[in-house]
Amino acid sequence: MNQALFLIGIDGGGSGTRVVLGDAEGRELAQAASGPSGLGLGVERAWQSITTACTEAFARAGAKLDWSRCVLGCGLAGVNNRDWLAAFHAHAPAVAALSVESDAYTTVLGAHGGEQGVIVALGTGSVAAVLDGAGQCRFVSGYGYPSGDEASGAWLGLRAIVHAQHVLDGRSPGDEFADALLAHTGAHDRDSLVVWLCDANQTAYASLAPIAIRHRTHPFAARVLDEAGVQVGRMIDALDPSESLPVALCGGLGAPMRDYLAPVYQARLREPLADSAHGGLQLAARAAARLGG
Repeated sequence: MNQALFLIGIDGGGSGTRVVLGDAEGRELAQAASGPSGLGLGVERAWQSITTACTEAFARAGAKLDWSRCVLGCGLAGVNNRDWLAAFHAHAPAVAALSVESDAYTTVLGAHGGEQGVIVALGTGSVAAVLDGAGQCRFVSGYGYPSGDEASGAWLGLRAIVHAQHVLDGRSPGDEFADALLAHTGAHDRDSLVVWLCDANQTAYASLAPIAIRHRTHPFAARVLDEAGVQVGRMIDALDPSESLPVALCGGLGAPMRDYLAPVYQARLREPLADSAHGGLQLAARAAARLGG
C-alpha cells in the first residue's frame, strides 16, 4: 500500500457529517464533523460538508488536505437513488480512490466489526441492515422522507408537530409539549406555523424529535414513540426471522429508542463496536488495498 496515502471514513446523513482520518495503515489520526451530506439535500451541499469536515480533520492532525493522496470510504444517506449517486461521483474531487455505499452498510460494518449482525440506524432518517455469514448485506426501510424512514427523527417530528396543530385550532388543550414545539418552530399562531411547515425539510422535522423524547410521558408523544418501537421491531423481524443475530441500535436516536422495543428484542441488543464513520474507514482501507503498491 502507498504509505503516502490517507484513509478517510465518512458518515453522511441529513443532520450532519462525521469524518475519521487515518494513515495508510488505518491508524486513526483525527476526527471532525460538519453539516449535512445526505444526498437528498443536494450533491453540491454534500461535497461542501465533506470538504469542510476533511479540512478540519487534516488541520487537527497537523496536515493539509490534498485530495490526490486521499482514499475515501463514504457511507451516505440517499445512495439508493442512482441519479444522486451518479451526480455525487461526477462532482468528486480528484481523489486517489472513492468507495461509496449506503450509510446502513458502513453502520453495520462498524457496529459488528464486519461480523454477522443486524443494525437499525435511527437518525434524521432510518434504515436497517443485516450482514450475513457470506458477507452479503440486505436492507429494509430507508425509502426516505416523507413516506418512509419509520422511527427516524424526521418521522417522529412529522408526527409530533400535529399535536401543536391540534392545540392551535382548539382540537386539543394547550400544554407544555405544544408550547415547546411551537417555541422551537418560532410559530405563535396558525399562519406562522403554516409558514414553518411549508419551509420545513427532513432536517427541520428531525429537530423536533428530541422534544417528543423529552415529553415522552405526554399521551400524544407516548403514542408516537410506542409506534416507533413497533416499527423498529418489524424491521428486525424482516431481516432476521431466525431471531438469532445480535442487534445494534445506532444513530442519534438509537439509545432513546431502546426503551420502546419489546422484551424479545431487548434481549438481543448489543452496543455497537464502532460507528458508521469507522465503518467508512474500513471501506477506505479496502479501496486502498485495491490500488496496490
